[in-house]
Amino acid sequence: MVPDLFELASEAPMQLAKCLASTATDPINSITFDVQGKNTSFYACLCEELHSQDGLDTTIDAVTKCITESLVKCKSLVDDIPDGGLGTKALYLTSALREMCSNKKAAVVLSNNPAFLLPPANTAQAVQVVKVDPPYMAQPQAAMSIRISGVKRRSGLGLESQTILGLVLRLGVPSASPTVVSAFQAPARRSPSDIRSTQAGFRRTLETYQSKCNELVKALLVSSGADSRQKVIQWITDALVINSNAAGSHPDPRKISTYEFLFNLSAVMLKMCDPFISDQKKAALVDPGFVCSPDALRGVYAITGDDALPRLGENVSTDGVTYNPKNSFVPLCFFYCSRALALSIVPDANLYENTLRRLSSLHRHINARGGDVVADPRFNMFLASQHSQEIVMQSPGYVSDVFRYYNLAAGLFLNMPKEQLKTMPEHIIGDICSVLVYGAQFAEKLMAGLDFSNLFKLVVMLLSKDCASLVRNYNVRAELGDVLHDVFLPSNSSDRRRNVPDSVTCDPLQMGQPYLTSNKLALETLAPSLLLLYGEVEHTGYYEKMSYRVKIAALLKYLWECPAHKPAFKAIAGDEESFDTFANGIVNEMNTQYADAIKALVSIRSTQLLMANQQEWATRGEEEREQIEERYANDESQSRNMLALCTSVLKMLGFLSTDDDIRTMFTKPEMRQRLADMLLFVLQKIVGSRGLDLKVDNPESYGFRPKEMLQDLCAVFSSFASDDEFQKSCARSGYYSPELMQKALKTCRKQGLLVGESLDLFTLLAGKVEDAHKALADEEELYDGAPEEFMDPITQEWMESPVTLPSGNVTDLKTIKQHLLNDPHDPFNRSPLNLDQCVPAKELREKMKAWLEEKKKTKGSS
Repeated sequence: MVPDLFELASEAPMQLAKCLASTATDPINSITFDVQGKNTSFYACLCEELHSQDGLDTTIDAVTKCITESLVKCKSLVDDIPDGGLGTKALYLTSALREMCSNKKAAVVLSNNPAFLLPPANTAQAVQVVKVDPPYMAQPQAAMSIRISGVKRRSGLGLESQTILGLVLRLGVPSASPTVVSAFQAPARRSPSDIRSTQAGFRRTLETYQSKCNELVKALLVSSGADSRQKVIQWITDALVINSNAAGSHPDPRKISTYEFLFNLSAVMLKMCDPFISDQKKAALVDPGFVCSPDALRGVYAITGDDALPRLGENVSTDGVTYNPKNSFVPLCFFYCSRALALSIVPDANLYENTLRRLSSLHRHINARGGDVVADPRFNMFLASQHSQEIVMQSPGYVSDVFRYYNLAAGLFLNMPKEQLKTMPEHIIGDICSVLVYGAQFAEKLMAGLDFSNLFKLVVMLLSKDCASLVRNYNVRAELGDVLHDVFLPSNSSDRRRNVPDSVTCDPLQMGQPYLTSNKLALETLAPSLLLLYGEVEHTGYYEKMSYRVKIAALLKYLWECPAHKPAFKAIAGDEESFDTFANGIVNEMNTQYADAIKALVSIRSTQLLMANQQEWATRGEEEREQIEERYANDESQSRNMLALCTSVLKMLGFLSTDDDIRTMFTKPEMRQRLADMLLFVLQKIVGSRGLDLKVDNPESYGFRPKEMLQDLCAVFSSFASDDEFQKSCARSGYYSPELMQKALKTCRKQGLLVGESLDLFTLLAGKVEDAHKALADEEELYDGAPEEFMDPITQEWMESPVTLPSGNVTDLKTIKQHLLNDPHDPFNRSPLNLDQCVPAKELREKMKAWLEEKKKTKGSS
């Protein structure tokens, strides 16, 4: 039946929909306003009357159809639609649905609507192709493909177009919307305050709409009973499962939902978590067993198969795990929210950074061509994209909620036993790192006043040697180091470039002291953890490890200057394995990075001279000029990164080598020669024929400071000057020549780079190494004619401590130690190998000793 109290019975559903929609503009005079107490509104009475006459289902379905037919016409929150009787704004339509669900019986009817859920997976309906109006997209080709071919019903866009909540949550402020495009026209010509005002207007529209979405979902979850709640949970489950690939680097827009939908979904999930984010007692209801229960997970965190998400621990098993939570809804909200964030703000933080990187690159290219940045259409296009992304990415409410959620997550992880912690999805730790680094780099003002204490403690704990096995992904471990540098390194540090508020970096419970210098676990473990991490990032990408190591070096420098960390640095010398990994990372880096940096600078200089010669530059074709500019930008980026790393390494060596115990670790047999080779190699590059004389325009912009680097390098040499074995290693190096060290000494004196004791020690070293170089000539005669079995098969040098490998091959102990730092395999047959498997070759050593004694006697008698 239809309610006969409306003007025209045939239009009753539309009239009721209009009344419900009017609540957005006039809530007090609306039909859902309870004048005399709960359930006394006209709408409540109407629903009861319809229910008594078995007409409620028919009426609510008809009203829902009126609303959804109008919602389908909406493509954004900021573009009006033709007035179909319910207004021109999506907010009115969603308000109508929200008010409809203010009655429990009506909410149940809505959740039972055939358009509420997607068809189950692996059914004919799931793969049915449906035609949809493509959303606003930055890729016109993808939109055209969607328009022509349609999408599967059970897909991201299918969810948005074929379900009621999908129609609601898909609406946002897309950058390709005509209204948004118009609002951000010619952004390079506009003032920052004008841009911020435009963003604020769009943001208010979005936040008002999201608030109404939250109310709608809450009404369906809370007031409509268990059956409706399960259907809402199933809808959210479907949304997360079918969008599992949205976190990838290049997701297929035909299969996943839009950014606007995923952000709105995460905003809704954050609000669902708000009650226990703000209440520790409720937060205790988050049961970690959720992630090991297939029934609870419903496929969102796949445990097995191709879609399985890695866990922190290795070979995590769910066999025999029972999941009996005190409250099943709280853990579901918590872990579903984590997944929603992984599909929204996390990938978009990377997208935002890429946009800024492209803007920076484009800015350089335009300037290099002598163009006008303000008038360049491509530059303005990317700048408009940045401003539109910031509507969400710089939203104070949303971003603050994300930070609060992750601080709660960190607190829960801190209190978990290790056996439970290792079952946690690995991506949550990576997501925490991504969002925190994003905040420190681009949204530091939004971090002010929030609590980050749990996040700091979690990062320190996971970096500690005791927890190293829990974060096996080297990239994620390296990102933990980035968090410490970007977020928690105090703003007064010389290595701090951004102004993260002191309320973030300092502990209010420790009289406002920085977490780095006041936290107990950090004081005990952080210095050795960072040294270990410095070596571990060798296993990350070639360019990534440079950035990681620069930041780790800055952290170590800050900790070194803090007296409270001195005991931990002293303890480093007792952890031989970790220190060897760290020292190996230093040596591996410098030999290649400084040489490559010099090559890049030579290329930069060549290009600068070419561009300065306007006549010759004009003869080059446009395509060739673009190639040269691209190479030039690449050379600039590489030289900057490489020189920053080299500088940080030398400064770190400088302060670490002032400690007697740490200096001794650097001069162990397996490390001493490589350290001497590395230092002399860099010295040769600096004071060689093309070192100090290399000129480039604006060298400071590349971090090219050869005099400063020579000063740091010679200071390191001075620290090792009194070590006899180090002197011999320098003399034995293929990079050494007496002229090299004398030239370096002369330059230091002339430029005043070294004074006092440092100058005296470097002078002493130069003389001692020259004497050792002469003595080596006599020593090498002893080994002339030595049997091949006495020589190391890898280095072709006399073996001092021969050991036998499981493969039967013999090599020097220091050689195999060094090899295993870079590669845990037998160099002869590639079988897995560790140092414990290497057995001293005692018989061979005695044979070598006898041969050498005989050689000395023969030489003495001749």
